[in-house]
Amino acid sequence: MATAVPFTAAAQAPATQPTLPSHVAEAIPGAIFSGATRMRFLGFDIYDAALWVEPGFKAAQYGQSALILELTYLRALNGRSIAQRSISEMRRAGEFSAAQEQRWLAAMETSFPDVKATDRITGVHNPAVGARFWFNGIVRAPVNEPEFSRLFFGIWLSSATSEPKLRAALLANALT
Repeated sequence: MATAVPFTAAAQAPATQPTLPSHVAEAIPGAIFSGATRMRFLGFDIYDAALWVEPGFKAAQYGQSALILELTYLRALNGRSIAQRSISEMRRAGEFSAAQEQRWLAAMETSFPDVKATDRITGVHNPAVGARFWFNGIVRAPVNEPEFSRLFFGIWLSSATSEPKLRAALLANALT
């Protein structure tokens, strides 16, 4: 699911509210649309992001709630680069060991293939279990580590994110 390129970009709201992907709808019964935005870098559209959260979600405790984040890519990106950039961005949300980094990088390289425009990576955060990912609706390998999942989704949702405007747009309809 991961970020993509360096995150010093502008966020912009999409024209319409995205629809919750049917392949993950059962992950959070009663999921509530929280927000959506477009990631841009140096004038290039990178991806559209949309977030759904469980009822009672609180942004300050995003890691304690189930959530769904979907990225719809708007350009081609290398999966390995997505995984490597994700590790770099995860460090903003918290610390982790070199062993965790190696394990998590390998897991993301398995879960995140090369993408092209219109490809979708959907991630589900379950705070008790970890993360599950889908690529264009097809399930990928899960990462059954809650700490990985919290830090990974922290790329977008942590108050320490490198993209506070993107975070604000994703959390626009969420409880704070």
